[in-house]
Amino acid sequence: MARTSPTEFIRQVQAETKKVVWPTGRETMMTALMVVLMTTVLGLFFFGLDSLFSGIVKQLLALLG
Repeated sequence: MARTSPTEFIRQVQAETKKVVWPTGRETMMTALMVVLMTTVLGLFFFGLDSLFSGIVKQLLALLG
């Protein structure tokens, strides 16, 4: 395995950092909005599913008791 000196490593890191394409502010906001929207939709979906199953279990337990 080849060893790299610390100064060469820093130069390589700087060269790679220059290649990074950062998202625009608009792209960041749109992505954040989509994450919040999808999280909310999935949260409501699983809340509804949980409520449905909870009601079914309560009905079944009422039949037994």
